[in-house]
Amino acid sequence: MIQWPHAPIHKLNVGGIFMVTAGTYRKFPYFASGPLLSHLQERLFELAVRYETRLQAWAIFPNHYHWIGALECPGNLRRFVQHFHSASARELNRRLSTPGRQIWFQYWDSQIRRQRSFFSRLDYVHANAVHHGIVREASRYPWCSAGWFQRAADLSFFSTVMNFPTERLSVPDEFEATPLESLDGE
Repeated sequence: MIQWPHAPIHKLNVGGIFMVTAGTYRKFPYFASGPLLSHLQERLFELAVRYETRLQAWAIFPNHYHWIGALECPGNLRRFVQHFHSASARELNRRLSTPGRQIWFQYWDSQIRRQRSFFSRLDYVHANAVHHGIVREASRYPWCSAGWFQRAADLSFFSTVMNFPTERLSVPDEFEATPLESLDGE
């Protein structure tokens, strides 16, 4: 797994911080294998650098993803997401010999302007694999930033974020957990 080089940010003082959620067409689990999820994560990292985005949290699943990023130029957001979707769809279709098949359906983004909202969304994204019942401990899901966040953040910042309330968030996340081999040894 590629190690993300940045430390988590503590202040909202860059061009714009956004949360992005996207789902696959008809919520089909197109990325239902470790190698496909790893490729998707590597592509996310690669394009984040290209579009000057400092990822703060990410969670990638077979049929959807969430990420939070600080964009130096908020106008790059749409281009970033479109590039990510088209490149990942082309690669998946190439691997499966299904050229032209629609993979991604749509995406939602929201700009984060308040610290409390930022902390809630960080907690939500980091704990999303737990929310979907894939793992019991978020840091055990390899296609998520929870483990990175636990290692890279100051202990007090980590504790603050991971104990922030998320129940009032409105995030499009009606995606069923798809069967991957259990990561908790069950």
